[in-house]
Amino acid sequence: MRALKYLFLSFVLLLGVNACEQPFEDLQINPNQPITAPPALIFQGVLNDMFDNSWNEVQRWNQFYCCNYNYYGNQEYNWTTAGFDYSTLINVAQMEAEAQKLAGSEVNPYGGLGKFFRAYFAIRMTLKFGDIPMSQALQGINNTTPVYDTQKEVFLQSLDLLDEANDILKMTINKGDNSLSGDIYLGNDLVLWRQVVNTYKLRVLIHLSKHANDPDLNVKGRFAEVLNNPAEFPIMTGLSDNMQFYYNSTVNFYPNNPGTRGFDSGRYNMSATYLNTLATLSDPRTFVVADPAQKKLDEGLTEYDFAAYIGASSGESLDDMTFKAGNGEYSFIDQIRYYSTFEGPEPCIQIGYPELCFNIAEAINRGWVSGDAADWYRKGITASMNFYEITDQTAIDAYLAQVEVAYKGNNADGLEQILTQKYLAFYQNSGWEAFYNQRRTGVPEFLVGVGTGNGGRIPKRFQYPASERNTNTTNYNEALDRQFSGEDDINAEMWLIKE
Repeated sequence: MRALKYLFLSFVLLLGVNACEQPFEDLQINPNQPITAPPALIFQGVLNDMFDNSWNEVQRWNQFYCCNYNYYGNQEYNWTTAGFDYSTLINVAQMEAEAQKLAGSEVNPYGGLGKFFRAYFAIRMTLKFGDIPMSQALQGINNTTPVYDTQKEVFLQSLDLLDEANDILKMTINKGDNSLSGDIYLGNDLVLWRQVVNTYKLRVLIHLSKHANDPDLNVKGRFAEVLNNPAEFPIMTGLSDNMQFYYNSTVNFYPNNPGTRGFDSGRYNMSATYLNTLATLSDPRTFVVADPAQKKLDEGLTEYDFAAYIGASSGESLDDMTFKAGNGEYSFIDQIRYYSTFEGPEPCIQIGYPELCFNIAEAINRGWVSGDAADWYRKGITASMNFYEITDQTAIDAYLAQVEVAYKGNNADGLEQILTQKYLAFYQNSGWEAFYNQRRTGVPEFLVGVGTGNGGRIPKRFQYPASERNTNTTNYNEALDRQFSGEDDINAEMWLIKE
């Protein structure tokens, strides 16, 4: 009996020794939770994180429309902090790793798109803040206090990543790898994704217009390389190439729909910055996006009179806007077009062909590349018209022939026309791009006043996440000293927009 007792004790001790020899990392693994995920599943999450919606606060800061009911929002630019995108970039890294394990090489669909995402989210963050951690980011416990790369360094690294994305996607297409899955934007079409990468690259280069002569950035040379070599750098060729989000009537409802009409339709009127520009130019998009002001109809104008379409200044006090909107003095968004269905009247462009046309026109106007700026300008306007289902080419040509619309040449007036039309084409699309283009160029003039807050100023940036002050203090303070004299000021100018 005693022998059996000692035998049992020895068995228990042996189990204990084996347990102690088990790697600590293995003991940390929860057997009830997955430790890997298909790259397609991670890919879907990243795509959702990219999505910039329509009819939201950003579109009010773009001065496309206004909220006239304080309980639901306002037009104030009293910004504070915004968030980083590193949690998404961690997922990108995991997506790349999982795909490489399956493919045995980084030359696979997710490997190419991973490079694109790394650039996309880095640019998204630097446009909000200025300098950001990049070269030392995503190192986990190996480096919990990454230094901030300068904004110039972020752009340089991102441009290199976009070239790598283009190369990997080219090799992936050439070897016939069609394993991409879960794409909510482009139907898993790598050819379209490659066009998106290079179209986006031109957007990034346009953002650098104030540093076009920097030899390190080589903005003009990079832009010309894309335009002059379409086989190596394919770009979008029409609206069908747009990277855009499609709403549906089952899960992803359009923000304005029959279910929200009773709550929202009277609380959001058009902005003067956008609508009054359309109306002044006798632009047929006016009749698509807005309803005429009731007071103008009462005075005898019709829905086909451009003078019947009036937007409110974003700088107007909310009390005044509420009263005037209720009094029929302002146009509301088109009630039938924007509240009739759950899938909405159009998808939401994230990166699109009309913007590409105007970016090329701008580059030609500025003398970066050779070409016909007037032709690209007209293409951009026509594409935007077509997006809003205005397809009568005779009517479009008549619009283009107007004195104030016909291209005025490769000069300051022509540039203002390009930038104005780009702004109009951004309506309810492309997230922050309307704001960033205005910040860079001053076109169009944003309206300010008591309603926009911030002392009547349009801010230039967001403050860094509050956590940076506590967890990455030294590098955070160094970045502020380098850029903004030590102040995390929303009105300070980042390197990007300084001459």
